[in-house]
Amino acid sequence: MEGNKLIYPSNERLVFRWVVVISVLVPIVVAVLLFMPSKVDLGADWAYFLPHLNAMINTVASVALVLGVIFIKKGNVLYHQTAMTVAFALGALFLVSYVIYHATVESTPFGGEGWVRAVYYFLLITHIILAAVALFPILLAYYYGYTNQLQKHRATVRYAFPIWLYVTVTGVIVYLMISPYYQH
Repeated sequence: MEGNKLIYPSNERLVFRWVVVISVLVPIVVAVLLFMPSKVDLGADWAYFLPHLNAMINTVASVALVLGVIFIKKGNVLYHQTAMTVAFALGALFLVSYVIYHATVESTPFGGEGWVRAVYYFLLITHIILAAVALFPILLAYYYGYTNQLQKHRATVRYAFPIWLYVTVTGVIVYLMISPYYQH
């Protein structure tokens, strides 16, 4: 550290490339696992608990995101950083749990009818699309914040935060809407 500024390596292009690679590969891997012709047999029923865990993770991540905004608006940078790191870690944990679940368990069809079906599929489709694109601005925002590039951080967060919050909140709503149709 030099004064109050972090000195970061001049490999920002490399970091940007890694962010792009990760942001492209993760949705591709998730899509492949979702549409695999046969599921992986882990030999246990514990995977059926994962949607419930994922909803809890998304709920806590949503709270952490909102707290992060409250903390930074109050000028508490350390608490903001902590809240955002918790949200980031929960997002990574969610991704691992989500991939395991969808690689091992057949998807549950939604059984609702009428207007609720349209609402469910609207939320689900927008959730999936935004989840696929959210990783790029989230990773950049986290990197810029971590390296104290606050102008770039603020500019990126302008897009990353609402997308990320929408994805975490709609993840919980979609779970609540489909959970009555789980057969396990």
